[in-house]
Amino acid sequence: MNGELIILGCGYSLGVPRIDGFWGKCNKNNKKNLRSRCSAVIKKGTNNILIDTSPDIRNQLNNNKIQNISSVIYTHEHSDQTNGLFELRPFYWKNKKPIDIYGNRKTIKSLKERFSFCFENKKNYPAIVKSHIVKKKFSLGSSKSKIKFSSINVKHGVTNSIIYIFEKLAYLSDCNDLSIINFMSLKNLNCLVIDCLKIDNNFAHFTLEQCLFINEMLKPKKMVLTNLHTDLDYDFLLRILPKNVLPAYDGLKINL
Repeated sequence: MNGELIILGCGYSLGVPRIDGFWGKCNKNNKKNLRSRCSAVIKKGTNNILIDTSPDIRNQLNNNKIQNISSVIYTHEHSDQTNGLFELRPFYWKNKKPIDIYGNRKTIKSLKERFSFCFENKKNYPAIVKSHIVKKKFSLGSSKSKIKFSSINVKHGVTNSIIYIFEKLAYLSDCNDLSIINFMSLKNLNCLVIDCLKIDNNFAHFTLEQCLFINEMLKPKKMVLTNLHTDLDYDFLLRILPKNVLPAYDGLKINL
């Protein structure tokens, strides 16, 4: 059974435009520059697996007509990847059971501290999620909808982030760890979705130049740039990128 990955949001931590209306170098007349915060969903049959719960998750799911969620996998604990967690309550009401969420120990600890009401059973407020520590290899779903995952911990500034590899595709929204060029599991993929924050150097994210270097080393059939800042206009990127590399946009669908 074929599936797809939908890029729900491809913007950096403040989105494009920022809350004060700042577009930077992005052409505001191009809808593909309208970027909400990073999140994605893997769809295969009845299995809908969220990657992160951005602060924009409600609009992202409504815009893509996604009306149920099977589980959630988190890349890391930062607010732009996690602050939409409480928005998942309607899926608990719909399915009458807590939603399984997966992350590393630091992420789960942070979520339990910040969203304790989502994990604890209290009068009139049942727990809506159940937490699990991510394993190196795991699967989600059943029968023909099952998706098998591998996970790799990588550096993201002063913290760690998780690369998720599934169906010959890898998703890496936040990273500055160039050692990934040595990972055999990332070579010759059908698609690599990767953090490409901006042109200038950054202590926690890949630059455009670094992404192009990674493309040369890992040789994916397709590379999709996400987590895009205000200096990376969509049309500008289209003009300068190699044929197999393209900028993400909100709502982009990638076949598995």
